[in-house]
Amino acid sequence: MHPKKEKTPIHKKISENEALLKDRLGIGKSFDIGVRKLKILNKEVQVYYCTGLCDSGFIIQLLRELMDMDYEYGSSSNTKDVIKNHLAHQQVSTVKSLDEVMDRVLSGLIGVLIDGTNEGFIVDVRSYPGRSPKEPDVEKVVRGSRDGYTENIVENTALTRRRVRDERLRHEIIQIGDRSKTDVCIAYLQDVADPSLVETIRKELTEIRIDGIPMADKTVEEFLVKQGWNPFPLVRYTERPDVAAVHILEGHVLIYVDTSPSIIITPTTFFHHVQHAEEYRQTPMIGAFLRWIRFGGMLTSVLLIPLWLLFVLNENLLPENLDFIGPAKDSNIPIFVQIIFAELGIDVLRMAAIHTPSALSTAMGLIAAVLIGQIAIDVGLFVSEVILYVALAAIGSFSTPSYELSVANKMVRLFLITAVVLFDVPGFVIGLTLVILFLSRIQNLNTPYLWPFIPFNPQALFQVLIRVSVPLSKVRPSIVRPKDNKKQTNAG
Repeated sequence: MHPKKEKTPIHKKISENEALLKDRLGIGKSFDIGVRKLKILNKEVQVYYCTGLCDSGFIIQLLRELMDMDYEYGSSSNTKDVIKNHLAHQQVSTVKSLDEVMDRVLSGLIGVLIDGTNEGFIVDVRSYPGRSPKEPDVEKVVRGSRDGYTENIVENTALTRRRVRDERLRHEIIQIGDRSKTDVCIAYLQDVADPSLVETIRKELTEIRIDGIPMADKTVEEFLVKQGWNPFPLVRYTERPDVAAVHILEGHVLIYVDTSPSIIITPTTFFHHVQHAEEYRQTPMIGAFLRWIRFGGMLTSVLLIPLWLLFVLNENLLPENLDFIGPAKDSNIPIFVQIIFAELGIDVLRMAAIHTPSALSTAMGLIAAVLIGQIAIDVGLFVSEVILYVALAAIGSFSTPSYELSVANKMVRLFLITAVVLFDVPGFVIGLTLVILFLSRIQNLNTPYLWPFIPFNPQALFQVLIRVSVPLSKVRPSIVRPKDNKKQTNAG
């Protein structure tokens, strides 16, 4: 735990403030931190700024407005109020400590100090470098909006508020990191979200003591849910403002972290990670069809290879009409070893694709599929069926909407494969049972991870399995414990 420092008050003598700020901000050493000194109404005024994080056009207009004051007033007995009234900006706040001035300046705002007063002004002229909102790569839809969150927290909150124009939508901002001072925002509907959930999240975030969070949302997640060695995701990420808005209206609490385009949704269950926006951009029947196809892909990614390996090791389990399953000839390398090598090979290819320039990634895929795969089969390193089933499992993983869940499912798949090799049929049955028991014991922010399956809620489970039409979905999910249970004003 880092000890909490006492805040340094603003001194009435501006030269003392200047000396302290020059020492702590490195003015004169760091080229991007600067100060502009002016003589306004016979008082020295200093404007502190961080180049690159603020809009120079706004600063120039403010300086011009301040300099024009000399011609308009000449002198004044209340310089502070006159200057405040001439700071032509919609967001001007008063501060009483130099620590606040430094924090705001390093966040892209400008600090204004006046000789003879122990208060300063902060003007929000932030203009963070970044990209324009565009559709996220991992959550594309055929129909729907094409905007997505960026690395700018101010822009991200605006994208959400554009979709939820409710006066009860709250955006609480705090800073995390004794050195990074990263902006983190908690978003929720005041009359819907569970107050105890909001307070729990607020308390967990404010108690984080660390130098900085350059890894942004992932670091915040590890402090918030204390996941440990659990491979399954306990929060949901989204880069789509429409998905975030839907969860806010349901009663969830969202966490924005500056420098990250991913928004954390809490609390979430296992079944939150298996839904995709595309299902709600199509008709209910098509949405349900897509959902079941996705469920099939996920089950394939987890169970296909362990079951195939079980039948290979126990040919007597196969009915006569399925006796073609299994390798047609003996191999020099055990099937289990082939599967492990193929699984690791898929992961190596995926990592290579990430680090390969887009212009070369297609060629790399062709090399991997045609040359490596086919030649490995021809020389006898792999049985063709191993390549087939590992490829099908990989496709099932790619169909999983949540990348974090797809990786967790891969860990489960490897666990079941090992259990089958060591203990045969009992290993598969016991291994699958242990996985379900493990999931049923997970509590995420006091939320059962397998809800609505465990504990059983038939109505909610039906809405998970079947994409229900929006007019028929009249109540919010009970798992978030909403203060207002009705989604529609005419809901009975």
